[in-house]
Amino acid sequence: MPARVVTRRWPSRALGRDKRVNVVLPGRYGAEGPPHPVLYLLHGYGGGRDTWLTHTGLVESLDDSRLVVVLPESGRRWFVNDHAGLPYEDYLVQDLVADVDREFNTIADRGGRAAGGFSMGGAAALFLALRNRGVFSAAVSHAGAFEAPLRRGDPYAAHRGDPAMLMPDEESHDRVWGPPGSATRRRYDPYRLVGLPGQGPGPALYLDVGTGDHDRVIRMNRRMRDALRAHHWSPEYRERQGGHDWDFVRAALPASLAFVTHHLLGTAVNGVSSV
Repeated sequence: MPARVVTRRWPSRALGRDKRVNVVLPGRYGAEGPPHPVLYLLHGYGGGRDTWLTHTGLVESLDDSRLVVVLPESGRRWFVNDHAGLPYEDYLVQDLVADVDREFNTIADRGGRAAGGFSMGGAAALFLALRNRGVFSAAVSHAGAFEAPLRRGDPYAAHRGDPAMLMPDEESHDRVWGPPGSATRRRYDPYRLVGLPGQGPGPALYLDVGTGDHDRVIRMNRRMRDALRAHHWSPEYRERQGGHDWDFVRAALPASLAFVTHHLLGTAVNGVSSV
């Protein structure tokens, strides 16, 4: 049976307004019977709830899967409790998770949940998983922009003429993170998060980045890998062919879906995780 997409509009107490979300119900979804694991898959900067549907083969990838995938949206505001007072982390972790578990047949505990994303969404997925260990047991990041809380100025200024390059300018960036030294920047400092003692087990982590991505992005992914290892995490890390674009994500998606499915369901075929 093919996977299908349903759209829901739920009120968010955190944001004080309704938010729409797409939910991909896999081909093997059943409203009765064994509950299903859930992946909260976050878009990149400027994206929305349709971005993954438009730019990847996500739906077709779930035709023979039990994995429910939830596609929220934050536009250009990240999925953090930002400096301007928009609590997108609270929305996702508190409101959206509860709504999904209430309406669908899901594994309603950390062992059945993962967060993932691309670029902005990849970094946010890691931040959310490290900060909410009682909610998520795995996180995947494609070309994560992990050092956004540390950014000063506009390191992408030279690329502003490239229509495929969508990165926040300095004003937009500081609207989310605040000025250097802000409480928001300290709260989400990736290297601080990696070293924080956590209550309960840490999430399983998967990171990848394209060998043709921007040097800054490649370097920050390598630094994040090294920081995780230095603090006794064991991330699965890969560098793949491709740039900072959806072609790269489309090619990398099967491996990350397999990683999530393996860690949420413990399933494998001939030693290879299966979706």
